[in-house]
Amino acid sequence: MSGVRIAIVGIVMSALIAGAALYYLQVYAYYVEVDAADAQVELTSVVTGEAEPIIYDSFDAIDSDSSPIRYRACFTTVLSQAMLTETYVIVDEAEPRIAPDWFDCFDAEQIGADLETGNAIAFLGTENIHYGIDRIVAVYPDGRAYAWHQINACGEVVFDGNPAPETCPPESQN
Repeated sequence: MSGVRIAIVGIVMSALIAGAALYYLQVYAYYVEVDAADAQVELTSVVTGEAEPIIYDSFDAIDSDSSPIRYRACFTTVLSQAMLTETYVIVDEAEPRIAPDWFDCFDAEQIGADLETGNAIAFLGTENIHYGIDRIVAVYPDGRAYAWHQINACGEVVFDGNPAPETCPPESQN
């Protein structure tokens, strides 16, 4: 009977160690802080269709090479929502992605709720920052702003294993 107990304890311990390792890898291991000196916040112009840098401050961001949708950023801007809405492309279907708990400046649930009620406005940051992935920037009236990556319509089709529609850029773009 003691041999069975040793086997059970071994299996349970292995499962606990594997579970802890998996948790650490998902929540901490692959994220890196984005250096504010290397960062650039851009929004897509309604006139040119090109991403243009905007003025920002207090930049804090994380990213990961393991997935193109792990980017999250928090910052402030002095640009008013009125000026931004007339100058840059608005995104109607923005869905902030949940950030790790330790990146506490980014509250995806609150940002999402504020986008739905109109307390924040989402803009297209950079289209196809990675193929099929757009950077979205949400801005509040007081200048608080948040950015994340979101799968776009072309990405949804291609990532499901289907060929890209003719309206999508070539996959080798980025």
